[in-house]
Amino acid sequence: MIISKPSFIRHLSMQPVALLMAVAFVVVTIVPGHAHSERPGSFADLADQLSPAVVNISTTTVIENQQNNFPQFPPGSPFEDFLEEFRDRGSKRQAQALGSGFIVDKKGIVVTNNHVIESADQIKVTLYNDKTFDAVLLGRDPKTDIAVLKIEPEGEELTAVEFGDSDVMRVGDWVLAIGNPFGLGGTVTAGIISARGRDIGSGPYDDFIQTDASINRGNSGGPLFNLEGEVIGINTAIFSQTGGSVGIGFAIAANLATNVVDQLAEYGRTRRGWLGVFIQEITPEIADSLGLESENGALVSSVHPEGPAQAGGVMAGDVVLKFDGKAISDMRSLPRIVAETAIGKEVKVEVLRDGKMKTLTITLGELEQAEQAGLFGESAKANADPHSFASLGFTVAPLTDESRKEYEVPDEANGNPINGVIVTEVVDGSPAAERGLTPGDVIRRIGQQQVMTVSDLIDGVAEVRKSNKTSFLLLVRRGSRERFVAIPVE
Repeated sequence: MIISKPSFIRHLSMQPVALLMAVAFVVVTIVPGHAHSERPGSFADLADQLSPAVVNISTTTVIENQQNNFPQFPPGSPFEDFLEEFRDRGSKRQAQALGSGFIVDKKGIVVTNNHVIESADQIKVTLYNDKTFDAVLLGRDPKTDIAVLKIEPEGEELTAVEFGDSDVMRVGDWVLAIGNPFGLGGTVTAGIISARGRDIGSGPYDDFIQTDASINRGNSGGPLFNLEGEVIGINTAIFSQTGGSVGIGFAIAANLATNVVDQLAEYGRTRRGWLGVFIQEITPEIADSLGLESENGALVSSVHPEGPAQAGGVMAGDVVLKFDGKAISDMRSLPRIVAETAIGKEVKVEVLRDGKMKTLTITLGELEQAEQAGLFGESAKANADPHSFASLGFTVAPLTDESRKEYEVPDEANGNPINGVIVTEVVDGSPAAERGLTPGDVIRRIGQQQVMTVSDLIDGVAEVRKSNKTSFLLLVRRGSRERFVAIPVE
């Protein structure tokens, strides 16, 4: 297929001053001793080696039109059959999307983002040599935004790449991104790791690598490589006010993705470990009240009565400091570590209780089974139903497909998912109304805590009240803008 040059591509000329600046940038001293930080003279050999494993993904989704302006005829009318075909054509339309992916098994296993193929009726995978194959969805995981596809090579010799250890990567290490930005086909960009362990509010297991390698729309699902040619991230999102690259891209860390990919390929779904506790962040005030020397760990706010933690002796008020030998640096690291641990495994959990260390032995359950069995009790019910904060004057509800449509809340903005809870009612003259809260606002955070469910907001407000603060801060999205709103406690 011949693609004409898009109007947004322009030739750039470099002025003499800019040339001198570029030369000055290149002539630097590279400190030896860390293989990842040594910049090669060229990325060409690496790009040649890796590009055949990167694929373009195109999807087609059939969308039902809401309105049908064809006239209606009574049954048996001679015009009924005549217009039936045209009525069908007019009631549906096709939406197409493009993304990236990469081959991890020569048998045809392809990894991409869930949002690239979500709701697709047809998925096609195009190799670097322009050969196209129909793809079958093996499994997908919205919580980590990962999907696994399968193509039949039909005699084609595929090139596969392997996941590397993302934990050894350091800020400043060189990385290479290959993908399909704007549908242009195989495009290679280079940069460094700008930050690690980013939480961008896309899900409960956020562990993103931030990079300044140029990532644009269409790069989603493509690989982020280290200089050994290993995949250390899956390019997923960008931060941008224009929709184009501004040098802030995010990739799912390989150590989080590897286990998910293996499970989706083998079982068609994830099988995560389940501990059965509700936890919260340890703030400086909480650390001081508990006599903690630091804010490390996860504070157990409650224990599920039918969960593994209850059987293992975990109690509300315990501070989890180590799980299966791994230190818990903060609240959000515990769910990720638990999820990655094998189901049925006996693990040692170190907790601080009443100023004393205790080691408990817990046999992990399966999160997905617990969800299907409805074992989350009042918390699950709270997450499914609206909740009224009567004294504050507002009501919230889960952010569902229906509420998104009703309040015109998109699934994502600038490549970043929009999560939270929706404000459905605000009482005139109430504290919420006086601070400018309105129906349709999406509450995304309370203080420093992310709000993914109604229970998250309930717990956050309860915690503020316990701390005797006079107000709490909400991060609210309205339209295309986000702002903080301070609501008085009473």
